[in-house]
Amino acid sequence: MKKILVLLAHPKYEKSRANQALIGAISDLPGLTIRDLYELYPDFNIDVAAEQAALQAHDLVVWHHPIYWYSCPPLLKQWIDLVLEVGWAYGKGGEQLKSKWIFNAVTSGGSREVYQVDGRNRFTLRQFLAPFEQTAWLCHMRYLPPFAVQGTHRLNDAALLDEAETFRQRLQALQTIPDNVLDQVQKLEYLNDWEL
Repeated sequence: MKKILVLLAHPKYEKSRANQALIGAISDLPGLTIRDLYELYPDFNIDVAAEQAALQAHDLVVWHHPIYWYSCPPLLKQWIDLVLEVGWAYGKGGEQLKSKWIFNAVTSGGSREVYQVDGRNRFTLRQFLAPFEQTAWLCHMRYLPPFAVQGTHRLNDAALLDEAETFRQRLQALQTIPDNVLDQVQKLEYLNDWEL
C-alpha cells in the first residue's frame, strides 16, 4: 500500500467549507499523513530537513491548496523553493524523489466552465498548474492530473460531501493501484474523471 503525504496549504482553512470537507473525508485513511503548512509554519520559517524526511517516507504526495490568483498560496510556493533543493530533489545527485507520484488537489471559486480556453479565465486548470507539473518532472516525479473541486461558492453541503467522498475514493484507489494503471490515469484531464 502506498503511503500518502498531503501538504495542506490554506491560509484561511478554518473558513473554507470545501477544504474542510475534503480533509475531513480523508483524515482517517490508513497510511496517510496530513501536514498543515500554515499551522506548522505561521512565520514561514520552514524546517527543510523535516519536510524532506516527510517526503522520503511517503510514496505519493498531494499539494492540497486553493487556487489563489491562478496559482497557490505563498507558503506552498516558499515550501517548493526551499524544500526541493538542488542536489537533493533535482540536479546532480538530486534523485531523492525519483519515481514518487504527485498531484494537486485544488479548490476554486470559478467553475470548470470558466477554466477553459474559451472560458472567462482563457486557460484550462491544467495549463495554470503547468509549473507544478514541470516542477514534478524536474524532480523526477510522476505527475497525475489534478483533483479539483470548482465553483465552490455555489456548492451546497450535500454536493461538497459528494466531492469529498470522491476524493477519498480516489486516494484509496491510488494507494493500491499498480503503477502501470496509473500511467493510464495520467492521461486524464482531472483525477475526478477517473472511473473506478
